Amino acid sequence: MRRGLWKHWLWIGLALWLLTAGVTWATKNSTLLPTLILLGSFLVPVTFAMWAYERHGAGLGVHVLLSCFVSGGVLGVLGSSLAEYFLLHPSVWIFLGIGLIEEAVKLLVLMWILRRYSRIDSARAGAVLGGAVGFGFAAFESSGYAFNAALGLHGIDLRALLQTEILRGVLAPFGHGLWTAIAGAVLVAHRAPAGRFRLTRTVVGAYLGVSLLHALWDAMHSISVWLVTLITDDRIDPGPFSGGYIPRPTERQDHLFTLFSVGGLVLITLVALAWGHAMARRDPAWRNTP
Repeated sequence: MRRGLWKHWLWIGLALWLLTAGVTWATKNSTLLPTLILLGSFLVPVTFAMWAYERHGAGLGVHVLLSCFVSGGVLGVLGSSLAEYFLLHPSVWIFLGIGLIEEAVKLLVLMWILRRYSRIDSARAGAVLGGAVGFGFAAFESSGYAFNAALGLHGIDLRALLQTEILRGVLAPFGHGLWTAIAGAVLVAHRAPAGRFRLTRTVVGAYLGVSLLHALWDAMHSISVWLVTLITDDRIDPGPFSGGYIPRPTERQDHLFTLFSVGGLVLITLVALAWGHAMARRDPAWRNTP
């Protein structure tokens, strides 16, 4: 893969997405919606997967990268959907369940794809390919969210679709790809010489850690509502909290909710980035990256 290709994909993809959004908005042609959804959902995940491959995984081969992104993404979404459908029920712990399931499925898919690549046994390779699985998961998941956002009560809601794609595109580098890159690095680094994956305490700890970050990320909206209610009202009504919103919020509550929700996501991201940076500093192979 030619170095710097990720930059071309980013700018050409962004231009094509903007062009498609403009034509769709002007013509109200619903047949363009699949193109708009796919471009918007895959632009950022593909860009970061390509960047990671060029920077840290050029010797792995494009085939394994594509397998992790496409097959890993599809199987991860399907496996998580099935597991969550049969295992999860509405409760205060549902976000923790989602984090545990989705991170486990992504790692299982990574192990399945790498079962024939016994030579891949470094933390750097695990981070690149784990990130590819995570970014593939994010891309396919985002396309579903964008599709649902487009289905308004009075027909196609193009504004909601575009807002969803922009928001998820901005957040994409700090979610699934980052979490699975961390867990994948630990998993592959602890691989046995013959290629067998070992569930050591370090591997299990990394899995539980990224699952917790995932759960906190998903729950941040509800956590922010609870914190705002706790700070601004001594009489906490569990009804609004369980619904995930504050009825008739005051201006102060609006400001506090924005502060807690955005600040919480930033804090979770900083923790994940610091974790990944600490892992890289301990691995000589990362320090020798050109």
